Amino acid sequence: MDLFSQNIKKNAPLADRMRPQTLDDFLGQRHIVGEGTLLRRAIEADRLGSCIFWGPPGTGKSTLAEIIANTTGSDFYKLNAVTSGVKDVREVIDKAENALKMYERESFLLLDECHRWSKSQSDSVLPAMEKGIIKLIGSTTENPMASMTNAIVSRSRLFEFYPLGQEDISEAIYRAVADPARGYGNMKIEISGDAADHWADIAEGDARTALNALELAILTTSPDEDGVVHITLEIAEQSIQQRAVRMDDNEYYDMLSAFCKSLRGSDSDAALFWFSRMVQGGMDPRVPVRRMMAHASEDVGLANPSVLNQCVAAMQALEFNGMPEARLNIAQAIIYLCESPKSNSVVMAIDAAAHDAKNTNIKKVPPYLQDGNFEKAKHDQQSAQYKYAHNYPHHYVEQQYLPDELKDKVYYKPSFEGYEKKIHEYRKFIGKKDKD
Repeated sequence: MDLFSQNIKKNAPLADRMRPQTLDDFLGQRHIVGEGTLLRRAIEADRLGSCIFWGPPGTGKSTLAEIIANTTGSDFYKLNAVTSGVKDVREVIDKAENALKMYERESFLLLDECHRWSKSQSDSVLPAMEKGIIKLIGSTTENPMASMTNAIVSRSRLFEFYPLGQEDISEAIYRAVADPARGYGNMKIEISGDAADHWADIAEGDARTALNALELAILTTSPDEDGVVHITLEIAEQSIQQRAVRMDDNEYYDMLSAFCKSLRGSDSDAALFWFSRMVQGGMDPRVPVRRMMAHASEDVGLANPSVLNQCVAAMQALEFNGMPEARLNIAQAIIYLCESPKSNSVVMAIDAAAHDAKNTNIKKVPPYLQDGNFEKAKHDQQSAQYKYAHNYPHHYVEQQYLPDELKDKVYYKPSFEGYEKKIHEYRKFIGKKDKD
């Protein structure tokens, strides 16, 4: 490494300087790199094939790729899917092919943010992967099964990375304090246990977040008379102002799913939590409120018709007042939706009706239901006179409204929850007979 490279490395963020350099130093992910695991054996035997590492930020994906590069006898090339194009990929493939032909040396392509690869980029590397010219190691925060082409995924082993445990992050913090070459081992630093625990908790499994907080705390804290930098809980709290809320594309939909299921499950505490979590993670609050309007009819429906009014009002408050003021209106609607009686009769009814509308061959509308403004309709209606409901007691008269092909079908079946109890009572009062 030349002088200029050393200067760049010296000024790199602490989290980059402290990347583990061997498998023994690697933190977390014991399910894939622990002693005796498939991935570890493949790395140590230099028999690793194409693979994709995916999981939250700060969990060691790029670090493990660098360790592989340092421990294998193969050539390594590194690209970023955002900044690299097909031309860059082909240049790597040409070099890899020459190395294989001339020196029988294999090559790896390390690809950061591999989910950002376009189809043309993916297609450009497939032939080389199939011929064994190059092996791919992809790193991504997105689930490759949903975000990458099937052709690439099917030719790679997938390894999922989990958020680091608090003990792993604490170890990373103390390593950085003790390391004289890459960390702060040449300084006198004392970190209270509460401070380290706070960072490990707030980092939410992301070692980079904790090390960034450590670096900021050390660089902004003056030493005492003896030259010792004391990092207290108060300083630790100031260096990391809020919990690192992760929400990549997968977590976006997972949290939204948890929110919706909490609404359906009548758990207002959980629904309020997931709503708050999503908003803190950067989600547009209109997204969960739109789901609330759908659930007002899907899961409550006529068991409490006023829930829809509450949800629509919450959306209007959000549009007119914005956040954070509208969070109170939204919270009110969330609680009202959760604590209301539940019925899925509306969604069952419309789904069944839509199915028949699509799959049943209807010859014609019954004559007495047709538009009477046309001569043909006037003639047809003579055989069966339309009964005007308001001319009968309770403004109801029994009459076939469905086409002949579906005359006995029942779509709406009211539950006995909430307001739908009154629907049963009303039907009995007017003398409406059930079809089933």
